[in-house]
Amino acid sequence: MIRSHTPEAALSVNRRRLAGLLAAGAVGLALAAGSTAAMAQEAIVGLVTKTEVNPFFVKMRQAAEAEAKAKGLKLIARAGKFDGDNEGQVAAIEDLISAGAKGILITPNNSSGVLGAVKKARDAGILVIALDTATDPADAVDATFATDNFQAGVQQGQYARKALGDKAPKLAMLDGTPGGTVDTFRHDGFLKGFGIAEGDAAIVGKQNTNGAQDKGQTAMENLLSAHPDINVVYTINEPAAQGAYAAIKAAGKTDDIVVTSIDGGCLGVKYVKDGRVAATVMQFPYKMAQMGVDAVAEYAKSGKKPSGFVDTGSFLITGKPLPGLDSKDLEFGEKNCWG
Repeated sequence: MIRSHTPEAALSVNRRRLAGLLAAGAVGLALAAGSTAAMAQEAIVGLVTKTEVNPFFVKMRQAAEAEAKAKGLKLIARAGKFDGDNEGQVAAIEDLISAGAKGILITPNNSSGVLGAVKKARDAGILVIALDTATDPADAVDATFATDNFQAGVQQGQYARKALGDKAPKLAMLDGTPGGTVDTFRHDGFLKGFGIAEGDAAIVGKQNTNGAQDKGQTAMENLLSAHPDINVVYTINEPAAQGAYAAIKAAGKTDDIVVTSIDGGCLGVKYVKDGRVAATVMQFPYKMAQMGVDAVAEYAKSGKKPSGFVDTGSFLITGKPLPGLDSKDLEFGEKNCWG
């Protein structure tokens, strides 16, 4: 049976078909837009720190989490099992490559030990930024956001020498972990600020602490046992300084030894206020993390990459300012500390 349609009926059918096509198109566009938004939301930024427990890296992770959420990125945080766990960091980088990270922020345990994994990430089109600790060579990563650790060491050393007054220095050095640029830069900067060279007779002993409180205490105990006349102590960071103070207190020498440090955590500022540490150099882990996440967000959006070294700043914090040295007081320290 053949059905005939009037022109009006045919027009009505065509209108319904057109409306259906427009509705389907609108749904498709909405789905596409939703998919694009979802993809943007799912862009991954990886953070690989030296450890999970050091307050400096805890603050860095917290800042990165907050900034990633604000920028619509997904943060995946990993860390070495201990300060110096190079293999753990390499494995973390490889996991982030497999996860499809858009950018990786790393504080290398060993400034040259992670370079193979870093190259693999960059070859895959991933933006890699070093935070806190520069790689060696520095251009192994796209950029570095960090304290000028050499200059921080200079500030620390200058204060320690002036605080000692006219006494002949008997210096103990509590270093961090061999192979990291932070450790080298701070150590060398301290010596420059103190006014001596490596191998000077004023250096009575050195031990590595991995930046840990317990190892700092053990190292200080060992050095005091061998050199009871120590009167000034360099420490790589505030956990090591706290360990050193415990050993010094147990030896009954708190009035005889000047201890200085670097970090600027709220606990470290309290050490300065309580007189356990004469001065500390404040740095800003949250600023490093925020800048790193922002750079990954920009890269995900526009493909633009940062480059070179960006100094995130440092300030000498003390309750006892000394002539000729720029420093900030405890009120500034308490207001700007972290942790």
